[in-house]
This record gives sequence, structure tokens and C-alpha cells, in this order.
Amino acid sequence: MIVYNPKDWFTFIFKIHRSDTVRKLFPMMIAIGIYAWLIAYAELNWVRIGVRDSLKNLTILHSLLGFVISLLLVFRTNTAYDRWWEGRRQWGALVNSSRNLAIKLKAALGSDTEEMRFFFRMIPMYAKALRFHLLSERLRLDLDALPHPEIAGWETARHQPNKIASLMASRVYGLHASGRIDGHVLQTLMNDVQSLTDICGACERIKNTPIPLSYSIFIKKFIFFYVMTLPMGFVFSLGYYIIPVVIFVFYVLTSIEIIAEEIEDPFGSDNNDLPLERLSIGIQSHVEEILAW
Repeated sequence: MIVYNPKDWFTFIFKIHRSDTVRKLFPMMIAIGIYAWLIAYAELNWVRIGVRDSLKNLTILHSLLGFVISLLLVFRTNTAYDRWWEGRRQWGALVNSSRNLAIKLKAALGSDTEEMRFFFRMIPMYAKALRFHLLSERLRLDLDALPHPEIAGWETARHQPNKIASLMASRVYGLHASGRIDGHVLQTLMNDVQSLTDICGACERIKNTPIPLSYSIFIKKFIFFYVMTLPMGFVFSLGYYIIPVVIFVFYVLTSIEIIAEEIEDPFGSDNNDLPLERLSIGIQSHVEEILAW
């Protein structure tokens, strides 16, 4: 995720950075400009459409469809941003649940160094495993740094976050069975462990449920045919000025769609995706500070 100063207007206007849609769309913008020039040249010099020709009324259709396409793109952008913000909310909840679990364990276990060492490593590991899981990768760590026999096999588990949460839940129940915590503390700790799994499920729902394909395809086709027919009607009122106008309209409409595509999956590696690695490091820092012995 790019960290920036939102008040720095001039830098945004005149600087083209890696995530700018101008870089992605530049070849297509050149192609659209050439297409618009060909249409304008053909209609102005070869076809020589009369003043009363009905083709000039095509601008009415564009005016009507412009309102429709604007509504579709607003809905598309809002839906994508809601998914991005929901992902950020879930990871904010993960930060809070991890800290709450560490605080309660510290208060309940006191100076129990062995148990502290286990949760000291496992709580931050859950955040790291969830990050890799959402990236469709696997977390691999030095197992020598985790000298607990009950964690054997977690690295090869099909769902690493579930495995780590299961290990922590088993450990908490073991503390209750041994009499080191009472039933009330058990319920409190298990609520926090359960919240980790709830957060994982919510993130999976966002990642595995994209915008319906038919809706996405329809918007792309709508934008394409809308832009491709712009020169046919407006060339009579704008002349060759239709070339930069069509390029600009294409840039605006397509950029909105590209931005929506990028942020609708907030757990990827694009510049505008959530900073999962930074959040994971923050969780590790908080837990280590709380559970330091």
C-alpha cells in the first residue's frame, strides 16, 4: 500500500507513478486516438454527411447513455471500495483480538514462562499465516524456533490459520483442565480465539466472492461501445477536436473500472491493496511487548 500526503495536489497532477492508470492505458489511448482520427477524417472528407442526416442525432443517444454509465460506474466503485474497507476492518479487528488475547493471557498466567513462550509465538504466527493464506501461499518458518511438540505438522496443514487457532484452543483448554484457569477465564480466552477464526472466514468471503462475471463483462462492453461510437456523432460539432475528447472520455471511464478492479480484492500485492505485512509486524510487536517475560 502506498503511503502518501493527500494534500499534495501538484505532485498528484503532474507526476505519473507506477499505479497511475495513465501508464496502463497509454497504448490503448494512442489506439483510440488513431481510431477517432480515422472516423473523423472519413466522415468529414469522404462521407460528407448532410446537415439533416440522422447520424448527427447520435449525440442524443450518448447523452442518455452517459447518465446510465455514470450510475453503473458509481455503483461499481462503491461496491469495490466497500470490499476494500471491509477487509481493512477485519484486519483491524484481528489486531484488537490479538492484543486482547495477549493481555488476558498475561493477566491469567502471570509468570508462567512456558505458556507465555507458546502464545508469544503462536498469536503473531496466526496473523502471518492468515496473510499468506489470503495470498494463496504457505507460511514457512524455522521450526527449531518453536520447540513445542504439539505444533508438529502445522506447516503442512491444508488450512494453516485453522491449524494454529486449533493449537491455541487446545492449549487454552489444557490450561483449564490442569486447573490453572477457571471456567470464566476459559470462556473469555476462547471468545478471543474464536474471533480469530471469524475474522479469517470474513476475509475468505471477500477474497473468494468476486463481483459477478456477467456484471463485470457488461460494464466493460458498455464502456467500449460507448467510446467507440462517440466520434460518429460528435465529429460534426467538434471536428478533429473529437480526438482528444474521445481519448479523455476513454481515460476517465476506463480508469474508474481499473481502480475498482484493483481495490475489490484488498488482499493482493497491488499498490493500493492493504498493507498486510505491516499489520502482521504490528501485531507481532504488540504481542511481544505485552507477553514479554
